[in-house]
Amino acid sequence: MDNLYAPFVRPGDLVFDVGAHVGDHTGSFRRLGARVVAVEPQPVCTWAIRAIYATDREVTLVQAACGAHRGTIRFNVNSANPTVSTASAHFPQAADGAAGWEDEIWDTRIEVRSVTLDALIQEYGVPAFVKIDVEGFEDAVLAGLNRPLRALSFEFTTIERPVAQRCLDRLTALGFHRFNLALGDTMSLAFPQWVSARDMAAHLLSLPHHANSGDVYCLSPTAGQAPRAPVTRWRPGPRA
Repeated sequence: MDNLYAPFVRPGDLVFDVGAHVGDHTGSFRRLGARVVAVEPQPVCTWAIRAIYATDREVTLVQAACGAHRGTIRFNVNSANPTVSTASAHFPQAADGAAGWEDEIWDTRIEVRSVTLDALIQEYGVPAFVKIDVEGFEDAVLAGLNRPLRALSFEFTTIERPVAQRCLDRLTALGFHRFNLALGDTMSLAFPQWVSARDMAAHLLSLPHHANSGDVYCLSPTAGQAPRAPVTRWRPGPRA
């Protein structure tokens, strides 16, 4: 994970970890010397983040979901597998009956605070990198961003490909123009050369269902030369 993020995150950078879960990616960003704003709405996960980073002044926890608007939002909790809990109303429907998702149940709904990326930027500053992993709610997160950033990543799943297309459309409108991806938990970029939004969209549509999930990496012109990160050939990864 550190090797994957190292080309994007420099010591002293500010990083937003949106969908921080229990803070494993936050830990990677900290090892790389970044200051981190970890955004996570689930009480059980925020308890873990507070426990792990209690003495780390460079980690700020925002207990909220990130979306298109500020306020409150209904959040679907998967008690047995909190990493796939989601603010998306469509994601549990898309997973229902899908191969590989048969055992997943969103059994609880809670009301959580909602913030936007714009509001986070106003309060904490402009991040050098944003990681977005929110189980089918990525397009809503990007709808709350109205300025270009240097780089970010968003998760995609093969059960919700239209969400990824909406993300690419939004990012293109914001000026992002180079894209790559890491599939499953490979922690390596799949393409030796960065590609256009159109090529990325076509590739995501071509993936077999069992590819399941991954993260699309996105660069704006302000990123300068495209970072070179470890590259690996694709192999099916585990569920998101």
